[in-house]
Amino acid sequence: MSHPVTTTSILPHDHRDCVQTALQTAEQLCQRRGLRFTATRRRVLELVWDSHKPIGAYDILETLGRESASAAPPTVYRALDFLIEAGLVHRLDSLNAFVGCPDPASRHAGQFLICTCCRTVTELSDPEIEQLIAGKAAAGGFLAVRQVLEIEGLCNQCRTAPQSA
Repeated sequence: MSHPVTTTSILPHDHRDCVQTALQTAEQLCQRRGLRFTATRRRVLELVWDSHKPIGAYDILETLGRESASAAPPTVYRALDFLIEAGLVHRLDSLNAFVGCPDPASRHAGQFLICTCCRTVTELSDPEIEQLIAGKAAAGGFLAVRQVLEIEGLCNQCRTAPQSA
């Protein structure tokens, strides 16, 4: 069985199209779900996708602060909370950062491969891993309500790159 593997890093692609597709998908999903996709939420999502690497809340705030004097930490955190709840963004706890979800239409637990060298993040959406964790938790009498699996290592590009002396 094949499982989606999505890299949320810089790969050969049309970056503008990638960001626009994410924003259009978000608008459609929010409309279908009856959620308010405000200008601030849209801009925060755009900044998350635009970075193509995990981005911290204060990096988002810094950019918003250059665009508007009224930008404040609570505004950014409320927007990020909304985007997470809507399934449009994932929070990577180990990095204290956020990445866009490439498949927000389906609710899923994230499994993330994080390169410690270049900070590339690859999202695995593997239901077998999700079911295995839920099953192991249930066998121990635990009800898993949220799963985020973060695995640190080296991506293929960093692993095979020639070492500089």
